[in-house]
Amino acid sequence: MSVSKEEVLESIAQMSVTEVMELVAMMESRFGVSAAMAAPVAAADAGDTPEVEEKDSFTVVLSSFNTQKVAVIKAVRAITSLGLKEAKDLVEGVPSTVHENVSKEEADKYKARLEEAGASVELK
Repeated sequence: MSVSKEEVLESIAQMSVTEVMELVAMMESRFGVSAAMAAPVAAADAGDTPEVEEKDSFTVVLSSFNTQKVAVIKAVRAITSLGLKEAKDLVEGVPSTVHENVSKEEADKYKARLEEAGASVELK
């Protein structure tokens, strides 16, 4: 039995936002990918080649977390030195800014640590 793309989309359309976020997290886990990875690929497939400007300052944004909320909170605390309540509020209030105006190296380090803990992270 094969399910069409339209049937999959119709099923997703019936879900709540929370259920869709859980589905995305499950797909990322199962297939070893990140939803953030799809955006540049989709832009390249569309033939768009936007002018890329070299950035020297980045903002680390926590966009979602999987079932490992405690691990993500611990990672946020280690990166930001926030207290437990503040880190928990930051994680539960996704999307949340974790750090602003950091170098590319720092941003990549923070992103890797958060993703290792089970979070989805964007660099802006």
